[in-house]
Amino acid sequence: MKAWPALISGALFGLGLTLSGMSDPAKVLGFLNITGEWIPDLIFVMGGAMVDTFLVTPLVTAREAPLLASTFSVPGKQLLDRRLFGGAVLFGIGWGLSGYCPGPALVSLLCGYKSTVVFCVAMFAGMALEGPLRRLVASS
Repeated sequence: MKAWPALISGALFGLGLTLSGMSDPAKVLGFLNITGEWIPDLIFVMGGAMVDTFLVTPLVTAREAPLLASTFSVPGKQLLDRRLFGGAVLFGIGWGLSGYCPGPALVSLLCGYKSTVVFCVAMFAGMALEGPLRRLVASS
């Protein structure tokens, strides 16, 4: 029963990504290209998300628990560490080179673009290799 809200939320998220242009790598790369022919459209997407977050978060967190869980799962405040910084840098480089980040890439798989398939295969390979590589580095 808990899978339905996740499926509906994911479909709504994918629809929002598609309608906003976030699943179009050319638009994303145009947004990231601030020194060339900049496409500012995605500022409105981010601005809308920020306004919604600032307005709704206090209402949601005022509740004792979420609607479909017994407790909130909120990360604690932690200092920036090497893994977080390195992951953010790799994410930014990948996003800037390909125009895809994970959510829009999964939505774009429905279009059947070869570049999207290559990106998703590389993304899933990276996810699969992260654990073994982390253990290998930790043991050396």
